[in-house]
Amino acid sequence: MNPVEKATIKDVPQMHQLINYFADKGDMLARSLSDIYENIRDYFVVRQDERVIACVALHVSWSDLAEIKSVAVAEDSQEQGIGARLVEACLKEARELGIPTIFCLTYKPAFFKKLGFSQRDKMELPHKVWGECYRCPKFPNCDEVALIFHLEGVQLG
Repeated sequence: MNPVEKATIKDVPQMHQLINYFADKGDMLARSLSDIYENIRDYFVVRQDERVIACVALHVSWSDLAEIKSVAVAEDSQEQGIGARLVEACLKEARELGIPTIFCLTYKPAFFKKLGFSQRDKMELPHKVWGECYRCPKFPNCDEVALIFHLEGVQLG
C-alpha cells in the first residue's frame, strides 16, 4: 500500500493534470497551476513509483475551521480506499493543528458521508469560507453540496 505523503513541488504538474481531468468531467472544480503551487503546503499525495495517483488539500480557513478540497484519485486506482486514506490524513493533520471543524464542498457527498461527514445547508457555513468562491465560474450559483466533520471527541485510526 502506497503511503499518503506531503506533496512536493515536483508533484504539482501531475496534481494539476489529475485535478483538472476530473474538473473537465464536471466532478470537481478546476485548480490553476499557480493555485496549487501557492498552496503546496496544503496538499497530500499518494504516489505509485514516480506517478501521483491521488491528491487532496487541507486548507485552513480560520482558527476553528479548515476545508478539505481537491480530492482526486486516478481512475485506475479507485475503489482501493485511497480517497478515504487521503481524507483521514487531512483529519489527522487538522486534529494536530487543533482545528475542530472540517468542511467540504463537493459533487460527491456520498463519499464524505461514508467517512462520517454530515450534510449541511451551504448558508450555514461561515462567510469566511466563501473567500475563493467569487473566482469560481459557477459563482453565485454554486451547485456543490456542503458537508461538515467535527473532530471533538472523535478518535482517528
